[in-house]
Amino acid sequence: MAEQEPISNTRPLFSIVIPVFNDWALLDRCLQSVAQQKNGACFEVVIVDDGSSEPVPDFIRRWNGNCPLTIIRESHAGISAARNRGVQSSRGAVLVFVDADCTLQADCLAALGAAVAEFPRHICFQLHLVGDCSRLVGRAEELRLASLQDHMLQPDGRIRYLNTSGFAIRRAAVDTDNGVFDPLALRAEDTLLLATLMQRGELPFFVPKAVVQHAIPLSLMECLRKDLRSVYLVEKTYDTIASMGVSFRLSHRERLSMLWSMWKISGRESIGRSAWFVVTVRRALHFIASFAHRSFRGLRPKPANA
Repeated sequence: MAEQEPISNTRPLFSIVIPVFNDWALLDRCLQSVAQQKNGACFEVVIVDDGSSEPVPDFIRRWNGNCPLTIIRESHAGISAARNRGVQSSRGAVLVFVDADCTLQADCLAALGAAVAEFPRHICFQLHLVGDCSRLVGRAEELRLASLQDHMLQPDGRIRYLNTSGFAIRRAAVDTDNGVFDPLALRAEDTLLLATLMQRGELPFFVPKAVVQHAIPLSLMECLRKDLRSVYLVEKTYDTIASMGVSFRLSHRERLSMLWSMWKISGRESIGRSAWFVVTVRRALHFIASFAHRSFRGLRPKPANA
């Protein structure tokens, strides 16, 4: 069921789609950053509650007075299905995806709007993601994002990277009825979307001035546990990508190059070497868990032919 403000005759340029699952306090900060956008184009916000354990709190509903807000409550079906539902209820010419734990810098939408107007041949745009350097986990995220975005940036301004913490795509380029994301992909759904775009010969155009901060509210141990729990779902999505014949994984040389790049960046006082060790440990654990998962899958007996 959707709760919506009266629809204006003016079609918004942007539809900001935000899925949420119990992250109401984080969403409040996100909406505050959206409401404070400067010199930005007309936009609407579509929040999709993916079956949270409690109803939408009043402090979220109060944002109705600050920006056009639609709230949709659905049964829990995963983040891909939630985003697709938000797309179907949106009206904007450009779909903007952010997460509840993200905040937009004040001129983010203005910068994105300028890029959308200046580069009409590009159908999708990757926003510039940064971490929250107030905590160790956030500094590690800043280090990872800075190195990854720098490494994946192409000479023509496109980027071989897609992260739905800050991503936009023109409505005309997608089938909104069938959805932008594969609902079967419960993790790494943005990488699967990137693979689909690559099949079409497309890559997102990077918008460095459209900055989105991704804040990780978890402790280091909680992050590590989440990484290990998600390995099966990530590998399942990667199997789907492999069946598409799209090459997206980094080579060992690229991984080593990025580790060295991150080591140099971590020398900055605002980051610190400890952040490099956090990124390295998380990557190593994910690699070990992925290898174990693939090995176990290879050892399982194949079903007998009927």
